[in-house]
Amino acid sequence: MKRIAIPAMLAVALGVTSCADMSPSTQRAVSGGAMGAAGGAVIGALAGNAGKGALIGAGAGMLGGVLVNEQSERQTAGQQSR
Repeated sequence: MKRIAIPAMLAVALGVTSCADMSPSTQRAVSGGAMGAAGGAVIGALAGNAGKGALIGAGAGMLGGVLVNEQSERQTAGQQSR
């Protein structure tokens, strides 16, 4: 478990810190994908296939990041129209 946790944490840190020159929507999608991949790799390793878990987690995390971005943009647009 310790062997997988350290690379997963490094992957999350790299994904979050590499977002400096991106738009907010891209940042949310990328950071969601990175966090999902890390979480998926850990869960996948426990289930027996870290690669498959990371791939599924990255897709789910990226989708989550996009949905969060859309909701954030709707709230911002709603506040500006008042």
